[in-house]
Amino acid sequence: METYLRSCPDVLKNHMKKSSELLHVVLGNEACDIDSMVSALTFAYFLSKTLGSGEAAVPVLNIPRAEFPLRSDSIFLLKESGLSPDYLLFRDDVDLHGLQQLAITLVDHNVLPEADSALEPAVVEVIDHHYLERTPSPSCHVTMETVGSCATLVTERLVQKAPEVLDQQVAQLLYGSIITDCVNMAPEAGKVTPKDSQYAVLLETRFPKLPPRSVLFQSLQSAKFDVSGLTTEQMLLKDMKAVSGGDLKLAVSIIYMTLDSFLQRRCLQQELCEFCHKHNYNLVIAMTISFKDNKEPFRQLAVYSSSTLIRDEVSKVLEKARNSLLNLSPMSTPYPDVKTYVQGNTLASRKKVLPIILDFLKERERKMAHGCNLEDLELEEECPLEQSDCQQCLEDAGMEEDSGVPPTPMNSLVEGCPLDNGIPKINAEVLVEKVSKIASEEEVLFEGQ
Repeated sequence: METYLRSCPDVLKNHMKKSSELLHVVLGNEACDIDSMVSALTFAYFLSKTLGSGEAAVPVLNIPRAEFPLRSDSIFLLKESGLSPDYLLFRDDVDLHGLQQLAITLVDHNVLPEADSALEPAVVEVIDHHYLERTPSPSCHVTMETVGSCATLVTERLVQKAPEVLDQQVAQLLYGSIITDCVNMAPEAGKVTPKDSQYAVLLETRFPKLPPRSVLFQSLQSAKFDVSGLTTEQMLLKDMKAVSGGDLKLAVSIIYMTLDSFLQRRCLQQELCEFCHKHNYNLVIAMTISFKDNKEPFRQLAVYSSSTLIRDEVSKVLEKARNSLLNLSPMSTPYPDVKTYVQGNTLASRKKVLPIILDFLKERERKMAHGCNLEDLELEEECPLEQSDCQQCLEDAGMEEDSGVPPTPMNSLVEGCPLDNGIPKINAEVLVEKVSKIASEEEVLFEGQ
């Protein structure tokens, strides 16, 4: 594995000079957590051993190189496996849009972000364990199963197709990813599936020199939760996924501390404002996770947006979510632009929250397409960074009132709606006449009883 990773930069350079060779790029997701990194590295290694002549494969981690130091647990696992982060290729090392003869395998996600949509014809395979957003296509083979870790599916492929590829280094990477995503294989965490357990045990059996499960898990957790010295921006970027739809772009970040501690960070609301302004986000959802004395997970959630309209819309969607119920209870917050909650359902991770957000964005786009007044909302604002008051940031952007007439319901049993031609015009004379008529009818009715 080490020799292979060392060779990848040269493989990439050779391809750029001689593009007649087909280059397979294995691309992880934009969060670039342990599961994404390990799945990309190990599956690309597998391809390099099984592809025919005239083909090559390299893994690409889907973040800029400068952000990788924030993935402290990933760096720890690499070093424990005898590998250096210096060998890795990152997104800013490779101009994917400029490559010829390109094939892409997506691991730990199944759709490309909008900025990479032009690369879609190059996607030939997907291996993922998340909610399937991808439209089926005969040109792309999809392996999608809701196991705890994408590395479980990669391990299965290696065992079935090329067991000789599994050595101590590869096994330790896969093993560390599986036990991390499956929370040390603890059933009470709600992440592990029988397949995850099957392949974790298989790796333990074949490679008895692997670190003890609990020791490796605790070491990785300690590295992952070490956020000492990080700025608010670095904490948000450390484990973040971005989603977009229409004119909205949202960030969903995992924060490894209690929400109370996060809220105590000096000038937090201004820092959230600066983060959104810098990275062009309309809203940030911060999902905090910590552990109680009995090692049970404790989750809290914060929703930040300078727009009252957007903040309220997303908050209500999360509060009322029927699928994967979050069971949110409001908690106090010192910041007017931040809504905060205790999450009663501690089993609902970001993997459960993202489909809720995606459904909201799709429904919002649908309403905009049907002529609702959402397009009139001023969703893009400029951040008044020159203000010195930490408690103040952007003013509310959206118009709270909607004077538009709702369209005829889709399931209406009539062809028309009384409001289709607009709201009836009512003046004072018509109103007096209407009230008098109602009073007369009631008087007649009373006399007849």
